Amino acid sequence: MTDPIVPGDELLFLALGGAGEIGMNLGLYGTKGRWLMIDLGIAFGDDETPGVDIVMPDPAFIVSQRDRLDGLILTHAHEDHIGAVPYLWPQLRCPLYATPFTAEILRLKLAEAGVEAPITVVPLSGEFTVGPFRIELVTLTHSIPEPNAVVIRTDFGTVLHTGDWKFDPDPLVGDLADMEGLVKLGGDGILAMICDSTNVFQPGTSGSEADLRVRLIEIVGRYENRVAMTSFASNIARIETMAAAAAANGRRPVIVGRALVRMVEAARRTGYLSGDLELLDESAARNLPRREALLICTGSQGEPRGALARVAAGNHPHVALEAGDAVIFSSRIIPGNERPIGRVVNRLVKHGIEVVTERTDFVHVSGHPARDELIRMYQMVRPKIAVPVHGEPRHLAEQARLAKECQVPEAVVVENGAVLRLAPGKAEITGRVESGRLAVDGGRLVPAEGEMLRERRRMTFNGGAVATLVIDSSLKLAAEPEISLLGLLENGSDAPLMREVAREIRAAFEGLPEDQREDDAAVREAARRALRRVLNQTLGRKPVTQIHLVRL
Repeated sequence: MTDPIVPGDELLFLALGGAGEIGMNLGLYGTKGRWLMIDLGIAFGDDETPGVDIVMPDPAFIVSQRDRLDGLILTHAHEDHIGAVPYLWPQLRCPLYATPFTAEILRLKLAEAGVEAPITVVPLSGEFTVGPFRIELVTLTHSIPEPNAVVIRTDFGTVLHTGDWKFDPDPLVGDLADMEGLVKLGGDGILAMICDSTNVFQPGTSGSEADLRVRLIEIVGRYENRVAMTSFASNIARIETMAAAAAANGRRPVIVGRALVRMVEAARRTGYLSGDLELLDESAARNLPRREALLICTGSQGEPRGALARVAAGNHPHVALEAGDAVIFSSRIIPGNERPIGRVVNRLVKHGIEVVTERTDFVHVSGHPARDELIRMYQMVRPKIAVPVHGEPRHLAEQARLAKECQVPEAVVVENGAVLRLAPGKAEITGRVESGRLAVDGGRLVPAEGEMLRERRRMTFNGGAVATLVIDSSLKLAAEPEISLLGLLENGSDAPLMREVAREIRAAFEGLPEDQREDDAAVREAARRALRRVLNQTLGRKPVTQIHLVRL
């Protein structure tokens, strides 16, 4: 059960995702018995979630109070901010609010999932009311069109929820950040700023898309053979830059990957990409000479189903690379993705393909604020309270220190599930609610910390063992125990070991008093202990064990 916390005459902030981690954002604001949600995103599976590609916040706390949830505002269209909506909206059934590009992406995602949800499209810099919350959007810049900070006005003060942002003086696609609006907000008085912490350790500024475009045109010009470039599919300015790099070097841009197709379609519909911009379908790649192709691929984070991973493995139906070609990773490595990216890079290099990354050349600018941009934001907004989010614990702690250096009176580090009272009085954590993760497993939502995935992790490291016992009506074994070992033996069987395991299980069974032989739980526990003991002694493993009983 979740904690029955209902906001009273106060202003609360509660993160169920995105505080202490990068991704999976879900923020809640509460006042006068009502809740407002900001963003509902996903993260991607890792070694802790074998067989799982997608994880997301567990919304159980707010689902239990969904009659108090007045709406969900989506700051922008990145997966870690909107990706969970198709999975979780049926549990919430609240109004959705988004600017035109984000709404377009969300419609496509909901349609794919077969979910019908009402979306209120809000103009850039729009003002609207959601329950007791008076909302104003502030345009910022990021690595996707229409990133919005959300101004939340309440009877207890005004909060600026930044979402993801940077200050790009020339973003190429979309509007400049509304610096005047931020200065005005600071003059009017901001109670608290809930702020992106991703690049707090990065000195200086994050860089401009315009500067990067010049450099990528130069880099593509180095190569004589086929060039592939990969970036985040949502970075429309980067897609346009890749097309410009192709045109400047006598190449034709080819879109490879479904996520890119979806983003391009949404960008054309909302006016962020011209309909005249040539972007060929991936099927056209087979007919282009190597010197004339520039492939724009999904899969910058090494995703197994991303186009680049399939190309590197040699199993893409339309696109192939060979020795002498080049791949440019115009992206950063998201923490946790080092291994899958490394696998893709190694496959490419093994086949004689040159790989260019941010570690070797200027091929990427971040969409998140570096240290000087954070300082500038604090100088303009001048909040009374700083609440860092969108970062691992080390990022949050460092931004709290930076905020104090910028003369912010209070800086509070929170984690998922912590209920932070922003007003009245001093900012204070007043309680905690249950927070966790859900995993998408074969189309089902399951607890990411649940027994099923814990058992799967144990099997990944320690293997599995199954023993079947057939017991007759006289409470004796009708046959030798049948043993199956999974992931423990190189050739799948070892006759001497199997006989030893069977002997030990038989001995454990026969050592039970007659009344316990009638008790299934007692028989299973005795057999399980014998099975694990032998395997631990002989193989040094404590596998996941299952005991099947058949009574005749």
